Amino acid sequence: MPEVTISTERLTLRPAGADDVPAILRYFTGNREFLEPWEPRKPERFFTGEFWSEQVQRNRDQLDAGTAVRLFIFPNDAPGEVIGTVNLTEIVRGAFHACYLGYGLSAAREGHGYMREALRGAIGHAFGALRLHRIMANYLPHNRRSGNVLKGLGFTVEGFARDYLRINGRWEDHVLTSLTNPEWTEE
Repeated sequence: MPEVTISTERLTLRPAGADDVPAILRYFTGNREFLEPWEPRKPERFFTGEFWSEQVQRNRDQLDAGTAVRLFIFPNDAPGEVIGTVNLTEIVRGAFHACYLGYGLSAAREGHGYMREALRGAIGHAFGALRLHRIMANYLPHNRRSGNVLKGLGFTVEGFARDYLRINGRWEDHVLTSLTNPEWTEE
């Protein structure tokens, strides 16, 4: 799979390299409490340089295999700082041509349109270079910010799943949404 760099007006989204591990650690440790209510529990090892050195390689392997595109968000005004993540995972081809979308943003950058901007770029990549037809994104019903971001990007609510994911140690319901590519063609 070719190298992935997505540029927007204020952001650069790209896979991490080994040199990015300290910035990744600062992002996750600095936002640990902020992200905790919205994500699966993380083992203590997740917050170590050793883990992220290995994870950067696993992310590269998934990119090369075409099964996932895991991107970090770098603001153009501070290119060495990680302010969030955007992940296109579980990429399936065949009759489906779809993926799941996951994302997170630092507490300090919330409320400034960064996530919407980053997701627009990622959606463009998914529907363009990756040639996907469908992107699925799910959110906790009480996470109105996430729901509003997805709605603003054109995602359609498709349903409600009870006890869908184990988030912060509890099975949580989720709202299921998707966005389809109306311009998708066979090739």
